[in-house]
Amino acid sequence: QLTLVESGGGWVQTWGSLRLSCVASGRTVSDLAVGWFRQAPGKEREFVASISGDGRFTEYADTAKARFTISRENAKNTIYLQMFNLKEEDTAIYFCATTTTGAATHYSHRYFNWGQGTQVTVSS
Repeated sequence: QLTLVESGGGWVQTWGSLRLSCVASGRTVSDLAVGWFRQAPGKEREFVASISGDGRFTEYADTAKARFTISRENAKNTIYLQMFNLKEEDTAIYFCATTTTGAATHYSHRYFNWGQGTQVTVSS
């Protein structure tokens, strides 16, 4: 059974940086696209970034472009989300999830395995 565990969240000052990790266990995910989503208090979950199984293709939400970078190390079964210039509106629980294909996508309904999330809090 595939399990995803996120880590790396925490409190960071405005304009600071964080790197989130998503470690998969139970099976290799090198053939699966992985996405990062987030949910802020009182808001719906939203797409942040996605990466194809081979790592060649990425997709970003407009709010993440130029500030966030998604990457993966398939040898470690790990996917990262590097976040720079964080703003208070980036405060949310961040989740990683896998699709059933290798194609990166922003459609949340194509993701079937979800982690428990890691809290990111940005404040001055």
